[in-house]
Amino acid sequence: MRLVFLCAALLLAPQLFGLPRVALQRVPDGGLQPQVVTDHSGIVHLVYYTGDASAGDLWYIHSTAGGFTQPVRVNSVAGAAVATGNIRGPRMAIGRNGRVYVAWNGSDKTGPAMRAPMLFTRLNDAGTAFEPERNLIHQAWVIDGGGGIAADRDGRVYVFWHAPLPGTEGEENRRVWMARSDDDGLTFAAERVVGGNAVGACGCCSLNAATDAQGDVYVLFRGAHGGVHRDMNLLVSRDHGETFSASDISKWDVGYCVMSSEAFAQARTGVIAAWETEKQIHFAPVTPASGVAGDWTPAPDNTANRKYPTLAVNPAGEILLAWTEGMGWKKGGSLHWQLFRSNGAPDGPQGQAPGVPAWSLVAAYARPDGGFTIVY
Repeated sequence: MRLVFLCAALLLAPQLFGLPRVALQRVPDGGLQPQVVTDHSGIVHLVYYTGDASAGDLWYIHSTAGGFTQPVRVNSVAGAAVATGNIRGPRMAIGRNGRVYVAWNGSDKTGPAMRAPMLFTRLNDAGTAFEPERNLIHQAWVIDGGGGIAADRDGRVYVFWHAPLPGTEGEENRRVWMARSDDDGLTFAAERVVGGNAVGACGCCSLNAATDAQGDVYVLFRGAHGGVHRDMNLLVSRDHGETFSASDISKWDVGYCVMSSEAFAQARTGVIAAWETEKQIHFAPVTPASGVAGDWTPAPDNTANRKYPTLAVNPAGEILLAWTEGMGWKKGGSLHWQLFRSNGAPDGPQGQAPGVPAWSLVAAYARPDGGFTIVY
């Protein structure tokens, strides 16, 4: 896997290779839908998708002093993942003692469309392989858009997805469900509905989740009320998922499913959220005291069909916002990014590069030298 070690060298050694302030790197092995997390020790963790879009595999690598590890397959059932639609693939979180957790929508290799599972696995105690994936759904079937996962330093793991209330159908009857583990993902309580009950959920849109340094939990999801009200909604829990407050942070009236995704990043002052509204990308800080998103900052120069945002924040508080343009069903597009100062002002010109594959996303993280790397 020479490509893996080349990726590692480029990502981890800017002082040797003279990386620019924003470096670009392809997903190893021609993979799709990268997810990147840097843990508290500075280790870079990467999960990505390979294979047929309707039934593929997930792979995991992480950085070491000498490069990256060899890829380890995340799913034990071959073809258990799905990339179709861009937003149903892997989500990753890092928990206590650096344990890696991955959740994803199961493919038709794991169940029929109406009973597709929400799959979860974790790295084993030795850190050498992933445990066999488990389905977390007991009653909240008919998932469609992608789910989210978050973990804290005290052993809690949260997996979220949206699905109709049992015995109902339609977007207005969709709710955000949460399965929570209090023992590092060893066991999970049965899923339950959390927050935002009256707004439904956009059927083919993703949601995303995160925790902050205090262990508070954040969820972004797109509602679907009245057939056209597809606003972006923020859920915040300050009691480890026992209760959630809900706020509507960005209104959008549109009469079709927009297949959108969201992103979070941890900054010195708290969590920053990014999302799509009216085919434009925005980001905003979440006010720590209130749990409500602050003033939006849009990506500059509004152009057509901006989607799939990702965020990264360096120790100085500078922000990288990246997204795609021109993506569509079975259609690739281009990568775009903008740097912002810690006060939210744009820093330098917008960057761009061609070649985001169909069914894929982009991911980004801050490097130790203060620069950023975008994986696509």
